[in-house]
Amino acid sequence: MKSQKLTLPKKIERSWHQIDASQKTYGRVASEIANLLRGKHKRNFSPHMDMGDFVVAINADKLKFSGRKLAQKTYYRHSGYLGGLKSTPMRVVYQRKPEEVLKKAVFSMLDDVRFRKNMMARLKIVKGDKHNYTIDK
Repeated sequence: MKSQKLTLPKKIERSWHQIDASQKTYGRVASEIANLLRGKHKRNFSPHMDMGDFVVAINADKLKFSGRKLAQKTYYRHSGYLGGLKSTPMRVVYQRKPEEVLKKAVFSMLDDVRFRKNMMARLKIVKGDKHNYTIDK
């Protein structure tokens, strides 16, 4: 059986992308961001390497939700103690920190690999449309 040749990039080129979160629904924006952070849009993508780009998501406070997601979706966390399950409705989280809703969705869409936190560090979420990041097009 013939093995496939794998060519690894010598240097990883990272570019900046800006995504307007008010144009699409919550899940579609999150999946697009996750693909850019992972680097799946690149021709030389390799699953064991961190090849993703920087992403700036603007207008996180104007996200669109389909169905009754704001009323029905609930976020859970556990303290580790008996009876330590805490639940927070998505509506409450979105009112307090709208960027946190998008961040949680993108985090769960990324593969559970050792460099997932590094990928999330390249995600910048902004409430309005003004930011201080320089984006080369």
